[in-house]
Amino acid sequence: MTGRTTVAHRILQFNEELAETTLELPPGFTVINPFNGPQKERVREVTTAFYHKYYDDDRPRRLVLGSSPARRGTAVTGVPFEDAKLLEDETGVDVDGYAVSRPSADFLHDVISRYGGRGKFYADFVMSFVCPLGLVRTNSKGKEVNCNYYENKKLLELLGSFLVDALKRQLAFGVDASVCYCIGSGENFAYLTKVNEGQRFFRRIVPLEHPRFITQYNRDREEEFAEKYLSAFRGQGD
Repeated sequence: MTGRTTVAHRILQFNEELAETTLELPPGFTVINPFNGPQKERVREVTTAFYHKYYDDDRPRRLVLGSSPARRGTAVTGVPFEDAKLLEDETGVDVDGYAVSRPSADFLHDVISRYGGRGKFYADFVMSFVCPLGLVRTNSKGKEVNCNYYENKKLLELLGSFLVDALKRQLAFGVDASVCYCIGSGENFAYLTKVNEGQRFFRRIVPLEHPRFITQYNRDREEEFAEKYLSAFRGQGD
């Protein structure tokens, strides 16, 4: 052993640490943790195959950070922003039995393809979250719905130290901290910017509109937003 580990090893170790994480939340809120949930063995198989496929090296990459995993997205696969069906189709990883197709994943799939494909994209970036565990809340009808860490003042207060520690641990992947891309140009960007002012994690943070906002409310502007993503990722306009 040389003492140096690969990016894949560091990310998978981070996931194992998340599997052991417990969080105190306000009443009505629940954590969705794919790494210790009912499909944890399947998630471990998928994530191990994915990260060894694309991250078995020690080169620095830039972080792309969303807010938190969606309960029917990353909370299913364990791979940030990767839809289960696309994982199966595009990487050869067998995730049969729980494939979920989502417009957000389709938008990012298109951007990644235009960037140069998965091999090129994942050689340059690591996709993750400010809050790397999923959150749901029980609505007035008694149903669980997706929730973001910043939606409730008490929730954010309880999660604060976990969020900062999670960012520190993700920087330990060996990332290029000159720039971070924030998916979610509203409250996610505002919170990450505030934390960064105190912690100085990144030299610069670039906000990008969330794919859900694009695909649900600005379908006719998808091309414009895709070009914005590509321009940012390629470092144009720096």
